[in-house]
Amino acid sequence: MKRRKMGRSKDELSTERWDKQVKTKKKIRNTRQMVRICFGTLFAGCFAVLFLMPIILTITNSFMAASEISANYGQVFATSETGGKVYISERVNLKFIPDMVSFSQYITVLFKSPEYLLKFWNSVILVVPIVAFQLLVAMGASFGFTRYRGRIKEIIFFLYIILMLMPYQVTLVPNYLVSDWLNILDTNWAIWLPGIFSPFAVFLLTKYMRRIPTSVMEAAQIDGAGEWQIFQKICMPLCKGAMCSVAILIFIDYWNMVEQPLILLADSEKHPLSVFLSKINAGEIGLAFAVATIYMVPPILVFLYGEDYLVEGITYQGGIKG
Repeated sequence: MKRRKMGRSKDELSTERWDKQVKTKKKIRNTRQMVRICFGTLFAGCFAVLFLMPIILTITNSFMAASEISANYGQVFATSETGGKVYISERVNLKFIPDMVSFSQYITVLFKSPEYLLKFWNSVILVVPIVAFQLLVAMGASFGFTRYRGRIKEIIFFLYIILMLMPYQVTLVPNYLVSDWLNILDTNWAIWLPGIFSPFAVFLLTKYMRRIPTSVMEAAQIDGAGEWQIFQKICMPLCKGAMCSVAILIFIDYWNMVEQPLILLADSEKHPLSVFLSKINAGEIGLAFAVATIYMVPPILVFLYGEDYLVEGITYQGGIKG
């Protein structure tokens, strides 16, 4: 009986030591994990501050008076007598908080100078049709690439990928020549047509649509559904997140376009605001900050509205949701 009691006490001691070792290891793991999370959060926070600093600087400086802006940044935009840039020997004063809040820049942009608003609406007129019709073309082409496989279609899809990998500067000359042949230079169609038939949305939506199980489409086909019903009732609802993600990316891409209007639109009155921002004179620095702030509003609103769809479109793997 004593040996049994001694044996039990040794077992209890060993289990207690084992429990202590396990708890110690868990504490060490939790501590290491907390340290990693803290360092990761600090690292991400530093990068977030660096990325947000120009945006915050632009917004706050748009409420500065013209005299205060020229006093802080005038030497950056100053020019010499020969027309060249001046060497900056002093430090530029980056101010995030204005001494006195002024709305004079916004009053000039919105009421006194309609030229800025005209350029803003030029951007809207050029970008919105590209986003809408590129999605329509991409959905039809993606459904065709998904439903019908074959060597010819795979070659065409491979050519789509090659075109997507090419920078726009490579295809700019062919687009100019084709636009000249179609007599659409210096019109909005010279911007719309290359944008509507861009391969970017076709590639992303095809890859996304091919994740949908074929058994779902085959079951609908057995139930008597036609191709249009499969496209309308199955593919479009399941690709809603991907369509919103692609729409956001297309909007941001073409909202910031510069090369296309400069080459394909000779009339400066048809240029979007993205081109006009680079042509603001040195004496209108305050207006540049105000116009840039207004110009940032639509992409920010589009992103905030479609943020959930953007995440869903990236992470969702296809299939039927329960």
